[in-house]
Formats: sequence, C-alpha cells, structure tokens
Amino acid sequence: MGCSSSSMKTRKSETSLKAALIIQNWYRGYKARLKARQHYALTIFQSIEYADEQGQMQLSSFFSFMFENYAHVHKEELELRHQFLESEQDMWDRQDYVDLIDVPDSYNGPRLQFPLTCTDIDLLLEAFKEQQVLHAHYVLEVLFETKKVLKQMPNFTRVQTSPSKELTICGDLHGKLDDLFMIFYKNGLPSESNPYVFNGDFVDRGKYSIEILMILCVSFLVYPNDLHLNRGNHEDFMMNLRYGFTKEILHKYKLHGKKILQILEELYAWLPIGTIVDNEILVIHGGISETTDLNLLHRVERNKMKSVLIPPMESRDYDTDSKHNKVGVTFNAHGRIKTNGSPIEHLPKHEWEQVYTMENSAFKILKERMISRKSDLTRAFQLQDHRKSGKLSLSQWAFCMENILGLNLPWRSLSSNLVNIDKNGNVEYMSSFQNIHIEKPVQEAHSTLVETLYRYRSDLEIIFNAIDTDHSGLISMEEFRAMWKLFSSHYNVLIDDSQVNQLANVMDLNKDGSIDFNEFLKAFYVVHRYEGLMKPDVTNLV
Repeated sequence: MGCSSSSMKTRKSETSLKAALIIQNWYRGYKARLKARQHYALTIFQSIEYADEQGQMQLSSFFSFMFENYAHVHKEELELRHQFLESEQDMWDRQDYVDLIDVPDSYNGPRLQFPLTCTDIDLLLEAFKEQQVLHAHYVLEVLFETKKVLKQMPNFTRVQTSPSKELTICGDLHGKLDDLFMIFYKNGLPSESNPYVFNGDFVDRGKYSIEILMILCVSFLVYPNDLHLNRGNHEDFMMNLRYGFTKEILHKYKLHGKKILQILEELYAWLPIGTIVDNEILVIHGGISETTDLNLLHRVERNKMKSVLIPPMESRDYDTDSKHNKVGVTFNAHGRIKTNGSPIEHLPKHEWEQVYTMENSAFKILKERMISRKSDLTRAFQLQDHRKSGKLSLSQWAFCMENILGLNLPWRSLSSNLVNIDKNGNVEYMSSFQNIHIEKPVQEAHSTLVETLYRYRSDLEIIFNAIDTDHSGLISMEEFRAMWKLFSSHYNVLIDDSQVNQLANVMDLNKDGSIDFNEFLKAFYVVHRYEGLMKPDVTNLV
C-alpha cells in the first residue's frame, strides 16, 4: 500500500512538472510574441517620425525658397519675413499685463505665491494629478519670470557633478505627464541635491504640454542652479502649429491663449542651446556632427532664432549640419551620471492590453500614410501585376510599399495586419486600402489632388497661416494661387493648377474672393470604417 501510494505521488509530481513546463514554455512564447509585436509597433512610430522630420527639413527649405521668390500681391510684401523673425513688441511688462487678469474666487485650482518655493512645485504636481488647469494669470506670470531669468544665461549652462551629487538627464517628454511623474517617482523631485537636465522637446504630441512646461519652469525658478533646460526642435512656435501645442493652448486658454503663445515664442528663443557637464560632457538636443564648432555656438545670438524652420538671414552664413535633427545626447558618464528618457522600462499592469493599444495606434497611422499615397501605390502595384490578376507576390508588394512610402519598414512581417493574403501566399494588393478612405469636401475633386492636399495638409496649414497677415483666417484667391504655384514648384507636386483653382472656387462659399483655408484643410480627413485593427493576444490566459 505504501509503495503504491508513493508511486501515485511520483506520477502526480511528474504530471505537475510537465504541466508547469508546458505553461512555462507557453508563457515564454507569449512574452516573445508580445515583445515582437511591441517592437514592430515602435518601429512604425519611429519610421514615421523620422519621415516627418525629413518633412520638416523640406518645409524649412521651402520657407527659404519662398522668401527669395515670393512677390506678395500687397504692398507689405517686405514685411513677410519680419512677421516671422520678429515677434510683436511686448507692450506690457509683467506687472502691467498679469495684473489685468483677475483670478476669481470661484477658481479652485492651484494658487502660486511669488517668489516661488518648493511648496509651489508640490502644489502644481498634486493639482495636475487631479487634472486641474492652472489659471492663465499664473501661467503668464511663470512665463514672464522664466524668460527674465533665461535672458541672463549664456548659450551653454555649465554644471559640475561629484560622487555625492549625480545628475539626471531626461530626453523628450512631448506632453506626456505620466512620464514626468514616473521620472520623479523613481528618481525624486528636483532639488539642490538632486539636479536635472531636461534636454528639450517638452511639448507637442501629448495632451499635457502646458502642464509639463509649468512644472519645469516653476522648478527652474525655484532651483535655477540645479534644474537646467535645453532647447529642442519642438520649442518652436512653427513646430507647435504642426504638432499640437498651439491647439492645446488655444483650447485650454481661450481668452488669453494668444498672449501665452506670444510670450512662449519669446521664451523659446532664450532657452540655452545645451549643457556642459564637468567641462567634458556635452548635452545638446539633436546630437552633434563632425563639423560642430562650440566656439561658433557660444557666439550665436540665440534669441534671434525664432524658428528652426525660418532661420535668420545671417545664420545662412554659418557652416552648420542640419541633418541631425533628432534627439541625441553626447557624453562620457564615467559612472557618475544617470540618464533617463521616457520610462518605457516600466511595465504596465495589463501589458498585453497596452501593446494592443500601441499596435492599433501604429497601424492606424501607417494606414493613413498608405491611403495618402493610394494613387501612387496603385500605379506601382499595377505595373508589377503583368497578368492583371489583382494579386502580387509578397516580395513584389513589399517592394512597391517601400519604393513609394520610403519608410524602411519590415513590410513582409507587417503584411498580415495590412492586406489580405490568399492561400498561395499572394497579396490582394487593393486590400491595402480596405476600410479606410479620405473624405472629399466635394465629390468632383480628383483623387490625386485630394491625396496630395491630405498628405501635405500640415505643411500647407503652416504656410497659409504665414501669409494670413491680418490673422483673420481668410486668404484671398490671389494669395492662394500665388502660394500654391510656389509650393507645387518646390515640392515637385505634379498636379494641374486648374484642378486646384477649381476646388478653391468651390470652397469660396460666399463668392467673396477669399477662403477660410484652415477649414478648407480640415475638410480633408481620413475615415476609418472600424476600430480594432488587431485584437489582444489573450488566448488561454486563464
């Protein structure tokens, strides 16, 4: 009986061990698949972001081209450059303007006390965790005070470290408040014993850019020698127009938003270019090139650089390398400097759901890129489809996708989420555009024109806001035609001007010879027929 019982226990133990190994192997496989899916989603984001950065360089080149070639139809043609390079004269000092803005008794958000202390930092953090909005009175006062201190600073901030005083360097925050909270949670709040360098790109893309900027500026005013701010390529009013911060400000501060944007433009220009640590480590947004000249950068009048997209005329004489426009930090840490980017190493509680959300977002953006080049992609597919079967091999489809979109993506690996593939492994290439289309403002508009306007809508919005000299939101048909002619020439857009003129005439609803171009561009938007491009991999989780 004892032997039989012992044998039964052994068999149960072996069964349990086998079951445990099966579960372990499944879980390892599941984690590997999850990691691969996350990797592909991040690859899509990074590739599209890099393509956008190249688009920024093209836009910058266009502005230089425009200033050299554009003859404005009005007398103030020579004022166009001045409009961008010189912000409006600040007619009020801090006391005069801020005192005009009352904070009502009904306001239940944080109330800052100047001069600021660490208590105000805590107050802001707690308020923003509760999604409270800081009153415009305090926003402007913080910005005015920050600009006043920044104006006294050199182009490069110098920082000394020691074994007992480490320095934390943080990369792009991009309006992601949770990332900043996570950094402070893991690493502590800024203080005299816990210094930070925030290496630019505080704003844009995320929903909480003004909150991040307020936390950083207040912390900077409390600890000016221990919290250091470098300018990134998104601390730029032109970039803010394109990537969301301008809209965020105007949405949250409807009454005083324009004044906030004006003082921000001035503040950006006074942010230091970089930080030099221990006389041997350079921290600068965008990295360096082989021709970087620190002596030259020390002499640059940084306050004249209102936008990287519209450099001052004299800056064209500088021998600069503009290829490196992505975040980078160059340093030799010697084990004494900690670095933090976005805290992506922090695993969310429901990791597969987070990956699913990330994937959906990535493929949604990628599909929008695809539909914006539908005509070009269709022509490329049809050239490869010699039998007119509507199908291509996976390799042919991948070749066309890369040739037209130029995103350097692993198209074969991504194909199952983008197209229908038959049992023989061939791609039904028109399924690349299933369940998505660009809405046309008028049905008569040619598809190629619609795709082009959608593809360049961000650039066009910036350009046409540039020539809207009276900020009315309206531009004349003559201005429209002149700018489109330059734009299509510089961007090599092969569209008959008559098509554009015809569409613009239709958009001139009241036939007064002008159009609301921002509304015109909003008419071109992508419609996704259903959400949920992918489903979470939750099979057998329980």
